[in-house]
Amino acid sequence: MATKQYDWAAGATLEEHSRRKHKILREYFFDYLTVRCQSPHQSRFRLAIIDGFAGGGRYRCGTPGSPLIFLEELQRAITFVNTRRAAQGFGTVEIECLLVLNDEDPAVVEILKKNVAPLQAALTETVPTLHLHVEYLTQPFEHAYRLVQRLLSAGRYRNVLFNLDQCGHRDVDRRTLVDIMHSYPSVEVFYTFAIQALIAFLRKSDPERLAAQLAHLDLNYTDLESLEGIIHRKTWLGTAERLVFEAFHTCAPFVSPFSINSRDGWRYWLIHFANSYRARQVYNNILHANSSTQAHFGRSGLNMLAFDPTHEDGTLYLFDAPGRHTAQAQLFDDIPRLVAEAGDVLGVADFYGHIYNNTPAHTDDVHTAIINNPDIEVITPAGGERRKPNTITVTDLLKLKAQMSFPMFFGTNAKDGGTK
Repeated sequence: MATKQYDWAAGATLEEHSRRKHKILREYFFDYLTVRCQSPHQSRFRLAIIDGFAGGGRYRCGTPGSPLIFLEELQRAITFVNTRRAAQGFGTVEIECLLVLNDEDPAVVEILKKNVAPLQAALTETVPTLHLHVEYLTQPFEHAYRLVQRLLSAGRYRNVLFNLDQCGHRDVDRRTLVDIMHSYPSVEVFYTFAIQALIAFLRKSDPERLAAQLAHLDLNYTDLESLEGIIHRKTWLGTAERLVFEAFHTCAPFVSPFSINSRDGWRYWLIHFANSYRARQVYNNILHANSSTQAHFGRSGLNMLAFDPTHEDGTLYLFDAPGRHTAQAQLFDDIPRLVAEAGDVLGVADFYGHIYNNTPAHTDDVHTAIINNPDIEVITPAGGERRKPNTITVTDLLKLKAQMSFPMFFGTNAKDGGTK
């Protein structure tokens, strides 16, 4: 599959899948900043943002691309944070940000500079608590990454966010993703690619395994080349999601293998890599605030990839109200079984660490399923019992009640992904 390049000189067209992922990126980045700047003892926060495929910065329709989105949300977040802190009686927080913008085409970078300059100047003049430094690179990303490493090392940045919005799949080596996730104490990656490019790569690197994974879809050679015959099928989404997760799950502790949802079929993937369950927790919640932006097919409880398309019917989960209703029903059974697998007590922090690579569920639905569960009680550090979902903390314990409403069965079960 040939990768599609944007014509920034003539004015790039903003496609629907890009619009959707930009909305997620915008809202997540705002939440990221507000969460990281909430300590009352904090007076400074340092981070680096690397936009590896930055483009020209603004589309033909005038809509900002990712470089301008980062700048706009920096301004909005620091204003919000310091207004809130003032109301709470706390001092202001200053943000020191290194923004690295890379595009392989030098002409595109010149367009980008012109689009960034006015906003950068306005931020410098109007937001004295933001200390922004912008670096421009003109390299293929794998070459640019070496330069980025030097910049991050020289500045001793610990908080790092990568946006890797490539056109195809081959522009970012998997080994580079692993290196990124292991090199910085607090790092997250947004990684975009076209599924057809991944399929093409897998056909060359591991054709027998790929053929086995796709066999139940009755694909022939022509179908595999274009995918047009199956790309709208829910069973295709479930299979592709498993392919994506298997390809990338060892890159980071938390990997969200969800497709960008589109009327044109599930052909683009936006993956969020994180080392912290808290980051994945926030990401799931952002997806629910933007229902139908991404899609999952399979289970929606605690074993989202346990769905077997050769033996059972799955459910399309669009992070919307009907999906959340299904998730709540599955969580009600899944949570006590998970606690039982640990014995009869499981710390909430350990519980989060276990579930957030295996569920698309919203935090509120998880907490509600815990509090309303007849087989679970939430014990506070002082020995009391929680009775409201929004009061659960990471220092609490989940404990099975002495009298269970149903027996726990151990062993494996293909339909439930080993939860019975």
